[in-house]
Amino acid sequence: MTETIKVTLAKSGIGKNKKIRQTLRGLGLTKLNKTVELKNTPVIRGMIRKVSFLVSID
Repeated sequence: MTETIKVTLAKSGIGKNKKIRQTLRGLGLTKLNKTVELKNTPVIRGMIRKVSFLVSID
């Protein structure tokens, strides 16, 4: 496995419930099309899985 995962916010979190918005914030995704590089840990993968319909993974 790679040590980092690149995640890009593809769709807005506006109108989604509070937990989804907080998860995006926790991942560091605050603006549309913003890309962040995160460590590949089970916690981060779980957060990405929760918002998978809003993000794209590279």
